[in-house]
Amino acid sequence: MKKTFILLYIALVAVSCKKLDQKPMDTATPEAVFNNEKGLQLYSNSFYNILPDAGGVQRGDAMSDFAARRELPEFIRPGAYSARQSTGWDWGDLRNINYFIEKCNDPAVPEVTRKNYIAIARFFRAWFYFDKVKRFGDVPWINKTFQVNDPDLFKARDPRTLVMDSIRQDLDYAIVNLLKSDDPTRTRITKYVAYAFKSRVCLFEGTFRKYHTNYNLSTTADTWLQYAADAAKEVMNGANLNISEAGGKDVAYRSLFTSKAPVATEVMLTNVYDDAQSRYNDANWYWTSATYGDRVSLIRTFVNTYLNVDGTPFTSKQGYQTMSFLEEIKNRDLRLKQTIRTPGYSRINGGVRDEQPPLFSYTFTGYHPIKWTLDDMYYDSGERNDNVMPILRFAEVLLNYAEAKAELGTLTDADWSSTIGRLRQRAGITGGLNNIPVIADPYLKSTYFPKITSPAVLEIRRERGIELVFEGFRFYDLVRWKTGELMDQQWNGIYVTALDQLMDLNGDGKPDVYFYTSRPATQVPGVSYVNVGATSGTAANPYRLSEGNKGEVNWLYNVTRKWDDKFYLYPIPEADRLMNPALGQNPGWN
Repeated sequence: MKKTFILLYIALVAVSCKKLDQKPMDTATPEAVFNNEKGLQLYSNSFYNILPDAGGVQRGDAMSDFAARRELPEFIRPGAYSARQSTGWDWGDLRNINYFIEKCNDPAVPEVTRKNYIAIARFFRAWFYFDKVKRFGDVPWINKTFQVNDPDLFKARDPRTLVMDSIRQDLDYAIVNLLKSDDPTRTRITKYVAYAFKSRVCLFEGTFRKYHTNYNLSTTADTWLQYAADAAKEVMNGANLNISEAGGKDVAYRSLFTSKAPVATEVMLTNVYDDAQSRYNDANWYWTSATYGDRVSLIRTFVNTYLNVDGTPFTSKQGYQTMSFLEEIKNRDLRLKQTIRTPGYSRINGGVRDEQPPLFSYTFTGYHPIKWTLDDMYYDSGERNDNVMPILRFAEVLLNYAEAKAELGTLTDADWSSTIGRLRQRAGITGGLNNIPVIADPYLKSTYFPKITSPAVLEIRRERGIELVFEGFRFYDLVRWKTGELMDQQWNGIYVTALDQLMDLNGDGKPDVYFYTSRPATQVPGVSYVNVGATSGTAANPYRLSEGNKGEVNWLYNVTRKWDDKFYLYPIPEADRLMNPALGQNPGWN
C-alpha cells in the first residue's frame, strides 16, 4: 500500500516544481494541494488504499460455512480467540479523509469540482465505516481531524444507528455530487458505483435489523431494505450494465475472475493487476499450493445446493446422498464447473494442455476451486498473477435488489426474471427463470435456513451463495441473517463408495485418489493416497469416512467448533480498550 505522505509528496512536487530553474519553494503547506484540481486528484488517490486488495477479495471466504481449510479459524474455536488477538481498530485512513474534507474549500477551485472530490472522500469514509460497523457494531463517529488535546480522542462509542445514518448520508452526498457516471477502466469511483455500494450497505443493515431482534431495531428494517432496493434499481435502470455471456455460457462466469482486463459489461469496480506495470497477485499460489495458503475447498453440503440445469434441486434426485463425484456433477448449474475442477478441466504445463483432476494434495474435500486461478501452471509459484480482482459486480446489485424486494414482500415475477432468472440463464439453467417459486426447497430449509418460510427468500439465498462464492461475502451474510450456527457444519467431501480402491475423479481413465486405513505396499504414480484410519502415526487422523469403510470424506472432524452468538461482533482490541476505557466491550467478550 502507498502511504499517504508519499502521495502528498508527489502531489506537492507535481504542483510546485513546474520549472527546474525556479527557486524551490516550501511545499509543506496545504495550499499546494488544495488550490488546484490536480492536487485534489492526486490526494484523493490515497483513499483507494481503503479498498480490499487481491488477498482481501479472493481469500475473503476463507472463514465461512462452505469452506474447508487447513486449520479451523481461531475466531470460531471455543476459547481460542479473545480481545488480545483482536485487530481492526485502526483509524489512520479516516484522519486522512477528514483532513481532506476540511481543507477542500479553496475558492480557487470551482465549487462543482471541489464537491466532486469531497464526494469521493465521503464515499470512502462510508466504506471505511461500513467495515467498522460490520466488525465491531457500535463505533465512534468521527467527522473531523483530532488535535492532541481534543477531548473527543477518548470519547465513547456511538450507537450503530447514528453511524449507519451517517454512512448513508455520506453515500447520498457522493451520489449527488460525483461527476462521473461511468469509468471505462473500472478502477474509479462513479455515481453508479456509489449507488451499488449503497445497495450493499442498506441490504446489510436492513436484514441485520430484521433478524437481530435483540437490538430492538426491527421496526426500521423495512426502511433500510427500501433504500437498498431503490439504490439497486438506479443501477439497473441507468448504468448500462448487463450479465456478461462473453465467450459463451460455459466460460463466461469464470472469465470475470481470470480475465486480464475487467469485463466492463458487468464489473463495476476492480483491482487491476498488470504485467506491464509489474503489479501482480498471488491467486494461483494461494489456490494451488500444498504448503502456501489455506488450501480452501468447498464442502459437499454446499455443492448440493447447485441446481440441475433444468432448474430442479439436485437434492430432489433419488440417491443423491451416495452419488460418486462423477455422477453428482452431471447436468448441473454451469457455474459449478467454472468454480471447481470437474471432468474436462485442463491446465497448461510448459505449453502443453492436459486434463487435470481434483488433487488431494491441494484440496481436502475433492471440490477443488478454480474460480480465481489461471490455467497456466507458470503462475503457480509466487506472486505472478495478472488477472483482475473484481470488487463490485452488477450481479451483486441484482441479488441485492431481489433480496431486498423479497424481504419487503414486494418481489414480482418481473423482478425475479430480471434478477435471479437472468443470473440462472447465464448459468445454463432452463427452468424457473420467469416466475417466483411457490414451494420451499426442503433441503435448503432443513439444512440451511429452517426459520425461513418464503420460497423466494430461500432461493435468493441459494443464488447469492453460488454466484458470489469465494468473493468475500459469505461470513457477513451469515452475520446479517443471524445464521452463524452454520459455521458448525462438518467439513465434508466427495462420497467414497469403498476403501482400498483406485478412484478416477475426472473420467479420463486414469486413477487419481485412493482412500485407505492401511497404506498399500505398492503405490501407483500420480495417485494421491489419503489415510482415513483412526490414527496417523501417533496422532489422531483429521480424515475419516462418515460411514467407517465408506461415505463422505470428513476433514478435521476431530476439532471442536461451536458457534457462540458473541461471534456476531469482534471484540474491541484489549490494548485500545485499555487506552480508552470508555469504549467498553462487546457482549460476551469481557
